[in-house]
Amino acid sequence: MSNDEIFAAAYREHYWAVSRYVARRLDGRTSEVEEVVAEVFTVAWRRRDDLPAAPLPWLYGVARNCLANAVRGYGRRRRLVDRLGNDDAAHGRHIAAGPDAEPPGAWVHDALARLSPADQEVLRLAAWEELGVEEIAVVLGCGRRAASMRLHRARHRLKAEIDQLCPAPTTGTTATKEQQHG
Repeated sequence: MSNDEIFAAAYREHYWAVSRYVARRLDGRTSEVEEVVAEVFTVAWRRRDDLPAAPLPWLYGVARNCLANAVRGYGRRRRLVDRLGNDDAAHGRHIAAGPDAEPPGAWVHDALARLSPADQEVLRLAAWEELGVEEIAVVLGCGRRAASMRLHRARHRLKAEIDQLCPAPTTGTTATKEQQHG
């Protein structure tokens, strides 16, 4: 197969996976999803000679870089809008407030949000994209051992955040022992 045919096959096979990857990271900014996905496949087209036999992790790596560029651009636009004196309310965007606005299980997302972007990404690659350690290593551009260690440490930090947000209830046995010593 020619490089053009390999690219076409990768596009057909992985377009929706890359779209979901990007969409989950842009949290509902759907107008930007298509732009970022288009940029991912534009880069892939330009670098079609570099496409590996299993292109999905490589495409996720390209998507990470394109997302980083998009987020930087979004930040620049947001700062410009702020300097011009516009705000979300002026554009009809409202932020939900109050305890009733929080969906069930939101504490997991809260715990994840407390982690560093690097920890968030490695956990999302494992959970959302269902990648194994070797594939995560390709996406992150590191070795298998480094990817394994990053995933292990990120899971440990996530567990600590979850424990902090949702402390385990004390059992009757523990309370009884505490009462006996008190």
